[in-house]
Amino acid sequence: MTVSDHDPDPAPVPGARFLAVLTTTDSEAAAQSLARGAVEARLAACAQISSPIASVYRWEGRVETAREWQVLLKTTTARYEALAAHIRTAHGYDTPEIIATPITHGGAEYLAWVASEVEPAGEPGEPGA
Repeated sequence: MTVSDHDPDPAPVPGARFLAVLTTTDSEAAAQSLARGAVEARLAACAQISSPIASVYRWEGRVETAREWQVLLKTTTARYEALAAHIRTAHGYDTPEIIATPITHGGAEYLAWVASEVEPAGEPGEPGA
């Protein structure tokens, strides 16, 4: 079975409410832009950008090595689809890495903050709503 045989965005893990979403890109500027755009659009509460990493992968039949920057974004399962769409649209790669890992445990105050930061404008709990 190939990746194309699967839905591009499989169903969330039952009971998971929060996600850590990982992507990589080819420059610090692109990583900053992806992170800032997601946070400004309230698709992620925050993002961490890791220093350059070495990625080794097969692409178009060849093994490649590239310098990349990882972007780790925190969001809710309810905002995942919109965040993934944002990454696909704003990303410079033909096939961007988008991996969502369920957050099964975390500080209650922190996770409440994540939830409040990704509420769309005008939703209950949003200032000015």
